[in-house]
Amino acid sequence: MRRDAFEGLVRDALDRLPAWLQPALDDVAVVVEDVASDDPDLYGEYLGVPYGLDSTGALPALIHIYERPLVRDFGGDAEALRRQVEITLVHELGHHLGMEEERLDELGYG
Repeated sequence: MRRDAFEGLVRDALDRLPAWLQPALDDVAVVVEDVASDDPDLYGEYLGVPYGLDSTGALPALIHIYERPLVRDFGGDAEALRRQVEITLVHELGHHLGMEEERLDELGYG
């Protein structure tokens, strides 16, 4: 898959986010990377201070979406890949909102 096509999947996932997640995007950047340097199986990663905990607004938050493991595991099925990109994005935004892994699992975004 070409990088621009994968980035299009991420943009589409951003456009489809539930309304309750939209405010969380105000202070977060989402970037596509090839692969995490320390874990080649990681689909996404949140780096930052959870939403609302940085009262100064000075600390940037960053979500990495890792293309290579997602395409490797789901690239044979376009719908499965689209869905997993969406799940990964919501999962990492959940961390930005302060959600723990267990709660994300309960909501179907584990």
